[in-house]
Amino acid sequence: MLSLNPIWAMPRPAKRVVSIVVDVIFIFVSFWTAFYSRMGSIQNYWFDSEYWYVLVSVTIVTLIAFANTGLYRAILRYLSLQAVVTIAFGAAISALSIVLFSYYFQIFLPRSVPVIYATFLVCLCGGARLLVRFLLSDFLVTGRVPVLIYGAGKAGRQLYNVVSQSDEYRVAAFIDDNRKMHKTTIQGVTVFRRKYLPRLIDKHNVEKVLLAMPSASRSERKSVIELLSDYPVEVMTIPNLSDIVNGELQIDQLKEVAIEDLLGRDQVAPNQALLEKNIKGKAVMVTGAGGSIGSELCRQIIKHQPRVLILFEASEYSLYRIDRELRQLTQTVELVPIMGNVQSQHRLEQTMSAYKVDTVYHAAAYKHVPMVEFNVAEGVQNNVLGTYRAACAAIEAGVSSFVLISTDKAVRPTNVMGTTKRLAELGLQALAKGYQTDHNTLFSMVRFGNVLGSSGSVIPLFKAQIAKGGPVTVTHKDIIRYFMTIPEAAQLVIQAGAMGKGGDVFVLDMGEPVRIAELAKNLIHLSGLEVKDIHNPDGDIEILYTGLRPGEKLFEELLIGDSVSKTSHDRIMTASEVSMEQDEYNQLLDDLLSAAQDYDQPKLRQLMLDAPTGFVPTDGIGDLVWAQANENKSQTN
Repeated sequence: MLSLNPIWAMPRPAKRVVSIVVDVIFIFVSFWTAFYSRMGSIQNYWFDSEYWYVLVSVTIVTLIAFANTGLYRAILRYLSLQAVVTIAFGAAISALSIVLFSYYFQIFLPRSVPVIYATFLVCLCGGARLLVRFLLSDFLVTGRVPVLIYGAGKAGRQLYNVVSQSDEYRVAAFIDDNRKMHKTTIQGVTVFRRKYLPRLIDKHNVEKVLLAMPSASRSERKSVIELLSDYPVEVMTIPNLSDIVNGELQIDQLKEVAIEDLLGRDQVAPNQALLEKNIKGKAVMVTGAGGSIGSELCRQIIKHQPRVLILFEASEYSLYRIDRELRQLTQTVELVPIMGNVQSQHRLEQTMSAYKVDTVYHAAAYKHVPMVEFNVAEGVQNNVLGTYRAACAAIEAGVSSFVLISTDKAVRPTNVMGTTKRLAELGLQALAKGYQTDHNTLFSMVRFGNVLGSSGSVIPLFKAQIAKGGPVTVTHKDIIRYFMTIPEAAQLVIQAGAMGKGGDVFVLDMGEPVRIAELAKNLIHLSGLEVKDIHNPDGDIEILYTGLRPGEKLFEELLIGDSVSKTSHDRIMTASEVSMEQDEYNQLLDDLLSAAQDYDQPKLRQLMLDAPTGFVPTDGIGDLVWAQANENKSQTN
């Protein structure tokens, strides 16, 4: 095929000239071949000038017909059935012109000659173009990566068209679970069932599988992805269905499989009334607005048209980033970026009062288990005191609804972070007991597990480690976690808060827990790589088990007791948990604050152990400064 390089490299105008010259030759050949086929000889007509006048006239008409129907604008690489129809139409006009010109020049013309001529012209012009398309396609696929397309429906066919136009991939086969499509062909490519996957991968040296299942449920996608994870192929997927319907699918839009597809849990349609109840037309405030959950809450909130959205954030850069992003998403919602610390009740109260805040979503917290374990006093002051002061500010400002974003780590905590979140819950429960007597603020807490893609999540870490060639670090081979997408978690938080009656502890249904080691293996396989272990020493990426971190549990829970009730939403439950009286909690809070300010780590630890949090630490005091100070004392002594 290398000898055809000069032809493929010709400029388009030159290629059109070549096409016209070749078509002129085909018209001449078709004309005289038609006469020869009918009469058995052309000797009596070849030397008659009248026949040549007819032929030249027919040639001009035919070229004009071909040009007007767009034949010379068609790109041979993408030649389709439409081009053959165009040639047939032009050939019909050409055959009709033979009849007209033969009548005009008064020549002998058997009635079958125009029909024979049109047949030859279609075969020559159409056949030649199809041959060039075949040669060109064969030339272009050299060096392209063989891929399989999983899904032979409408999306799969459009994906094939996109892939065939690229210089990067070539489609070796389709895979589809529909038995009726087995061994059928789509544009010359055969459709196989999933059981033929290993054979096709080996035969064509397939490196990638492209998923074309935009309308499939997550459970269906999970089934396919789990199947593909057993093979050394990289799995990529196409964008959403709307891009396909709009014809906007492009080859560079192929992306990695979304991790939520590995969970296989279909998202429940949100209740629009619950989403709007505490937001539409109201002043809403989000603390920790620049964090993973806080920022997603803001994105969801502006969709429901609040009167004003106050972004309360301690980090200047995080506040700038979310404010800038939201201003690009809305021109109708007033955005108010406020820099402040949740430990400052005066700042919170001033802000809530000035903007007459109706609803507060409290997402500000230190949430990384090892970081809080290493900085105990700061974790207590931010998570416990900060939450209580934000709640008290809400009462003073007359806020209607206050929703705390809690965590599954607050259930029978083994670490300081989980304990501080449980203490924050106890504070709101104590304040809620004064409802209808001391204040009109509805307090509720929403407890859920890990969210995909949040800062500190294992998913971005695993992907970065795989990109660097490994190893992928997992703390323990048996560790499991609950996962949920950030948008789904934010929607459920908003809906749960709208159902609050005062002191409610809402628990989100996180689906089935995921084994982290299996998640790591699936990510490695879906990247087209193999796990390196004792069974496969020649693999690509090793999984390294580093041991549980300070305060980390093998299994997380969402409930402390068994008292759980359903709500009007399928994914939201409410739990009845142990609580404290207001005076008792205030005394505990004073003691915690005093110990934190004095940096008395043993007292802090004992206070958390004595509180009704169920705190059962797995390690000693982990505060780094306290540990270093003790070490210095030991060396001095």
